[in-house]
Amino acid sequence: MDGSIVIAAAPNGARKTKADHPHVPLTTEELIETAVSCADAGASMMHFHIRDPNGRHSLDPDQYQRTLDELDAAVGDRLLLQITSEAAGIYSQSEQIQLMQRLAPHCLSCALREFIRAEQDIDSASKFFKELYTSGALIQYILYSPAEVTWFVNLCDQGVIPGKKHFLLFVFGSYERRNEADIASLDDYLHPLKDHPRPCSWMVCGFDQNEFEVAEAAASRGGHLRVGFENNCYRADGSLAENNGEQVSYMVAVAEKCGRTSGGSAFAASLHR
Repeated sequence: MDGSIVIAAAPNGARKTKADHPHVPLTTEELIETAVSCADAGASMMHFHIRDPNGRHSLDPDQYQRTLDELDAAVGDRLLLQITSEAAGIYSQSEQIQLMQRLAPHCLSCALREFIRAEQDIDSASKFFKELYTSGALIQYILYSPAEVTWFVNLCDQGVIPGKKHFLLFVFGSYERRNEADIASLDDYLHPLKDHPRPCSWMVCGFDQNEFEVAEAAASRGGHLRVGFENNCYRADGSLAENNGEQVSYMVAVAEKCGRTSGGSAFAASLHR
């Protein structure tokens, strides 16, 4: 197992507000402050969302580009900056594709189930993924269950998803099923990759206490960690965390306990393709 690890900060998400935590970053200025503090704490990657003037989730490419430019000026090569393509119940599949094509991001996450919502979406999704891959974009595919990992493998075999190397995010729990006891195990997510001919790096995140349940298992088995207020605002003991930087520091300690240290932003980029 490589001793390098990626710890990604996910500080805001599409749904959290100041009512959830006063330090959820919603503006560009707050995102910059958070990016610096998370980099200082040991993160090498940041997955972030932007909001419209009313505080709603947005994929506006012009606003996204302005925020990306300001973040890049602030953190330089300290963090790999990953935008989201999340629909969040607002955008259709075709709107997601059109907005991402306009933005042409260097690094983004794509929830597979949002881009292929029905059989008729396969062709348009495949074309989009291939356009991204050809452009050199770094894509992280988000998978919400072991069944989706099996689906991902099948889509690779069918040529729907391009590339010979991939970076995956396994999500444990959901907004609807935050702390249920029957959340799938890490073994369940990894099993479909056992005989997959293409190398895959993988990262985990979890809602609320699921975040801590899976982190040490992932770090000890070669996985990477995503942490932050998008999914969880609480410490392992159930008390409210101070900020996103504190959550990153916790995962740094988990990684060090497993003999792993941050590989930096260039290492994070290398896992994608």
